[in-house]
Amino acid sequence: MSEKTPTLSIVVAAFNEEGNLPLIHQRVLALDWTALGLAPEFVFVDDHSRDRTPAILRELAARDPRVKMLRFSKNFGSHKAFTAGLEHCTGDAAVILAADLQDPPETIPQLVEKWRAGAKVVWAVRTQREGESAGTKFFSALYWHLMRRYAEVEPPKAGADFLLVDRRVIDVLRTSPEKHTSLLSLIQWMGFAQDSITYVKQERHSGRSKWTLRKKLKLAVDSFVSFSYFPIRVMSSVGFLFAITGFVYALVVAVRAIFYGSPVQGWPALMCAVLIVGGVQLVMLGVLGEYLWRAFDETRGRPRYVVEERINL
Repeated sequence: MSEKTPTLSIVVAAFNEEGNLPLIHQRVLALDWTALGLAPEFVFVDDHSRDRTPAILRELAARDPRVKMLRFSKNFGSHKAFTAGLEHCTGDAAVILAADLQDPPETIPQLVEKWRAGAKVVWAVRTQREGESAGTKFFSALYWHLMRRYAEVEPPKAGADFLLVDRRVIDVLRTSPEKHTSLLSLIQWMGFAQDSITYVKQERHSGRSKWTLRKKLKLAVDSFVSFSYFPIRVMSSVGFLFAITGFVYALVVAVRAIFYGSPVQGWPALMCAVLIVGGVQLVMLGVLGEYLWRAFDETRGRPRYVVEERINL
């Protein structure tokens, strides 16, 4: 009896990507799967697209039984979509691939090679980013620098969002039902044997990026709240600094009043102190609120995502 060919799942998150999906399917199938010794499985997660994305995925699934589709009941975000894809895939390993074709599928054999060498997680690290503005590159570099410096994870210096994960990692992810987190940071936090390759992130093939500033800011907050206590430490340090400053200022006022008969006067000085301290306190309360709201939301037990349609699953 011949042994079953191992399966590699290609997990793709899509939101209004009608111009890219057929080409992703075509380019992945064009790989030499016989030489890889693997059988491909496609798991497309439609994050409630409003264009022809679901119709195209239904057509692909009708022609190719290896194509599986999940459609969310509303837009839950790319990290939830990738999480759903990993939870529903059946491969011995899975590749997380964006639908915009900025991450070339032709890089997959290099990921597989590192996986077969023993790595449970293989990151595709960007050495260059084509077609992106200087501002995008700067803030991306800042985010990854802060994560490396202040969070409990150590991502690649240049950042990575294209990777391969082993089945063992996928199984552990299924037992981690966090909602407000970064999937990539969670994978880094888990440990396991990790390796990397390098590649050039290409310009988007079709359509416009849906990765808005609001989504980027939410990911940054989620990442720090989930994997760093640095904001809490900053709050404690600032509070201690203000307390020391207040005591020193009170001592100065007392000395001037007792020994020099010249108490500090002035409404402007008082208002500046009140406004500065009050502003800092409100910022601290806001940071605490971010932590508390996420903790409260986790306790409600709501699902991370809701699926309204499944095909070939």
